Amino acid sequence: MRQNENILAAIDIGTTKIVTIIGKKNEQNKLEILGLAKAPSKGIKRGVVMNIEETVNSIKLTIDEAQKQAGIQLKEVFVGIAGQHIKSLRTRGYINRDSYDDEITQKDIDRLIEDMYKIPIDIGEEIIHVLPQSFIVDNEPGVKNPIGMAGKRLEGNFHIVIGQISSARNIEKCVNRCGLKVIKLILEPLASAKAVLTEDEIEAGVAVVDIGGGTTDIAVYYDDIIRHTAVIPFGGNVVTHDIKEGCSILNRQAEALKIQFGSALADLEPDDKVVTIPSISGGDPKEISFKTLAYIIQSRMEEIIDAIIFEIENSDYKEKLSAGIVLTGGGSLLKNLSQLVKFKSGMDVRIGYPFWSLASGINDEINHPMYSTSIGLLLTGEEYLRTLKNKESNLKTIEESKDKTEEKVEEKTKNKSKNIFESIKKTIADIFEENDAKL
Repeated sequence: MRQNENILAAIDIGTTKIVTIIGKKNEQNKLEILGLAKAPSKGIKRGVVMNIEETVNSIKLTIDEAQKQAGIQLKEVFVGIAGQHIKSLRTRGYINRDSYDDEITQKDIDRLIEDMYKIPIDIGEEIIHVLPQSFIVDNEPGVKNPIGMAGKRLEGNFHIVIGQISSARNIEKCVNRCGLKVIKLILEPLASAKAVLTEDEIEAGVAVVDIGGGTTDIAVYYDDIIRHTAVIPFGGNVVTHDIKEGCSILNRQAEALKIQFGSALADLEPDDKVVTIPSISGGDPKEISFKTLAYIIQSRMEEIIDAIIFEIENSDYKEKLSAGIVLTGGGSLLKNLSQLVKFKSGMDVRIGYPFWSLASGINDEINHPMYSTSIGLLLTGEEYLRTLKNKESNLKTIEESKDKTEEKVEEKTKNKSKNIFESIKKTIADIFEENDAKL
């Protein structure tokens, strides 16, 4: 059992769950899921590894199950990264080219991107992604793709995603200890966006909000370009904690209450409906009204929504997001949440499912917002490998062309040398013939 090069695998390491997913693109360019396994996440807090051993055990459980389903042995995977240590910045870089006349090539853009990985950042941090936004060719701004244009100075506006080296290394260490190599770490909101957004939404302007257990991840797109990314360091788990404290019940009871009976809008809940919770000490059971439960949830969700709106405003694109907000992740299915977000933000809101990128016949269990990031990691990974393959192919073509040119020059030089030699030989022969004739 070996990993075919067309088969992709990814691991989503979250605060509440760890998911390993295996898939491949079919002839219709849709994703077929060959194996998917999840396990409760232990050792992770707000996207950061807090306990290596517990995290390794949780990851290994999902890897073994996914491999069994797919019938293959994994060797390398893409891995998602998020957490409160993630931050982003916008910057500009440039390169000066040798000639005005030569066309700008992918090699020039790659060189400019490579330079961006060298910008100064704080000690203990590393650059995870360099995302081009637009280019300027000889002071001509707003160029989306400069390949083929002529110009001496090539500038670029970039969105840079930065994370802590220690957090990234701990994630890689956990995966390596499961016997797998990490191909690339991928920012989770970018992956989620890949799975749930349509091309029209990305062009019109949209914010994808992935509400997980420990973090809420945001990515803002406008005019086909990523404009802003952010990770808010709290998610569904703080809501569960508030229910636990407010109702004096166990954490698992609070989580079950939130999922089964919770609502983000208290005013829509009836006054007379209650849910009965067994007592912890074996005494009388506890009754909690739906309205009380909804008030606890709504107050915390409003705080999270305020942080989401702040980040969208911070992107400077809030007024341009015609497609509004797309909610995804396990926390997005909270009853009446989309209505609350719409009321607070004044924007259109929908729940994002990854169905459009999946092959037909996929069961409803996989087509779920909680798997948006996992599916997006496969899609982003496939695009990364395709781009890498194209670069290698182009490089090979350039090298072959260079070799052929050198061969032609060498052949020409040989022929020229041969002609000169033949000419000298003939001249010497003529001289000897002349001398012989004189004698």
